[in-house]
Amino acid sequence: MITGTLTAEGTPIIELLIAGQSWTTIVDTGFDGHLELPDTLRGQLNPVYVGNTLSELAAGQVIEEQVFEVVIPFDGQEVRAHVTFVPGTDILLGTAMLGSYRLEIDFPRQTVELERVA
Repeated sequence: MITGTLTAEGTPIIELLIAGQSWTTIVDTGFDGHLELPDTLRGQLNPVYVGNTLSELAAGQVIEEQVFEVVIPFDGQEVRAHVTFVPGTDILLGTAMLGSYRLEIDFPRQTVELERVA
């Protein structure tokens, strides 16, 4: 099980180990990809280019992005994840990584739980 908390603004966050370091990661249920990572991590992950994809942003803007495959630890296992690299510092965990998980966000208790169910 992966546990996390809510920020003061109510954003669900967990910690992920990426490139040997713990990173605060936003659980973004509006993002249907695997991971969005800062460009600064690209050189530390040995990404393998997979192809390009069209992504629709929240305001309806469609952009073309390069997609890469990386291997990261996730809930005690090494997983292959498709990632996009973007400017900025936020890391987003999308719903494509959650296919075998139950996500529970308890706003009154300010807790986040990802429990493997499959």
